[in-house]
Amino acid sequence: MSTTLADGLVGRASPAEFDELESNVRTYCRTFDTIFTRARGASMFDQEGRRYVDFLSGAGALGYGHNNPRIKEAVIEYLRDDGVLHSLDLHTAAKLEFLRKFRDLILAPRGLDYRVQFCGPTGTDAVEAALKLARKVTGQSTVIAFTNAYHGVSLGSLAATASAHHRASAGLALQSVVRMPFENYLGPEVDTIALMRAMLARGSGLERPAAIIVETVQAEGGINVASVEWLRRLSDLAAAHGILLIVDDIQVGCGRTGTFFSFERAGIKPDIICLSKAIGGIGMPMSLVLVKPELDLWSPGDHVGTFRGNNLAFVAAAAALDYWREPDFEQQLERRSLLMRERLAAVAERYPDQCEGVRGVGMIQGLSWRDPSLTTPITRAAFAHGLIVESCGPNKEVLKLLPPLVIEDEELEEGLSILSHAIGTTLDADG
Repeated sequence: MSTTLADGLVGRASPAEFDELESNVRTYCRTFDTIFTRARGASMFDQEGRRYVDFLSGAGALGYGHNNPRIKEAVIEYLRDDGVLHSLDLHTAAKLEFLRKFRDLILAPRGLDYRVQFCGPTGTDAVEAALKLARKVTGQSTVIAFTNAYHGVSLGSLAATASAHHRASAGLALQSVVRMPFENYLGPEVDTIALMRAMLARGSGLERPAAIIVETVQAEGGINVASVEWLRRLSDLAAAHGILLIVDDIQVGCGRTGTFFSFERAGIKPDIICLSKAIGGIGMPMSLVLVKPELDLWSPGDHVGTFRGNNLAFVAAAAALDYWREPDFEQQLERRSLLMRERLAAVAERYPDQCEGVRGVGMIQGLSWRDPSLTTPITRAAFAHGLIVESCGPNKEVLKLLPPLVIEDEELEEGLSILSHAIGTTLDADG
């Protein structure tokens, strides 16, 4: 067998070594228990040379795939030229290039006007900044967040996150957030916007909130897709009550739903937008907050972070934005999305007693199972046959597919076939 990266770095290694050397907090490696050494496109390779189709994509951070050659070349060239790597919030050519491209390729064509705030490199810091700014602008402290929401695990973001598992680790009371039901959380017969409107009326005891924070598609919450009508009514409700609307587009932005921003289908213009994950282009840590100019009331240094000047991320992000120059890029996303929908629908129809159906939009899709205990054996069977796919939802009842946006058709078909086979073998064995 040829020498691998693992041979050069650590010799032939065992996953068991991580039990001794790394914290118990790790999660994904417990399901995908091997040592990975290389990755390209939609494929990962372990130290044994085995290939896996990656439908996890760094929880959405690798929207353009592993080591995308176009983006990687820009990063390598920047390193060769001794480009500035760390800059706090100093002005750099790399930052300006990203800002210009983001304005010209993303904001201007959509008729959007936002200022860009660079945060620490994680999505949760973007949420923290957005919540802090909303409270500063309005002078109010309460924020409305939704059932099954996931916004991160730092304390401010965690207060807005609904997951009982994550909230239990806080170690203190999580405050200043009021929980409201997401669309269909109480069943299709309950109008959750009307419920919120009633709760915002005088006499409810609810103080006027600073903001409403929402994911248009709740990814970790089970791929719950808000309808266009619900999103428009939510936006109108916020505006009518002077409440800022924050859209958390961290996992489902940057093309994941078929358009750059997930809210484009509803035609709304949020007051504040949080981006991270795929905005870094090639997995580079990066997060940012988009703020309407009239809301940019920060004083210098109000929200800082040592790594808000990650210039390699600026370079990678700018290179990734070039995909949005291509006139057929969104059409390719739509075509791949339809392929995913068709293949997943066929699986759901094959197992009507076990599968509730297909969820999702664009290239975040999944299968919801009536018995949540099925997803773990299915993901393990898929991994054994060369596919990395995770589960989500409050009870981990949904298989979630996040292939790279630029995945080749053959690899997409291959991954979907492996998943279908893993489901079949699991359910047949279970039956």
